[in-house]
Amino acid sequence: MTLQELGPIVREHRRRAGLSMQALADMAGVDRTLLSRLENQHLAEMGYAKLQRLLAVLGLEFSVRPAGGLPTLQDLQRDALRGES
Repeated sequence: MTLQELGPIVREHRRRAGLSMQALADMAGVDRTLLSRLENQHLAEMGYAKLQRLLAVLGLEFSVRPAGGLPTLQDLQRDALRGES
């Protein structure tokens, strides 16, 4: 997944959580402009720590699996519990 693909997911989860961009940025300790650029798919790079903090505030986390591989049963169950498809 690229940052461009991740941006709309972050936006969706931020909105579901009822957070403004400024509120999420403040909670994660990142600049609101950086968050805006991420959500609007205009960010080429972002440090892991900043992205991890944003995701943590939204109740999300990184997952590593083989490239091009199908999701595992555990991935599908976790996504179902979170209401994701």
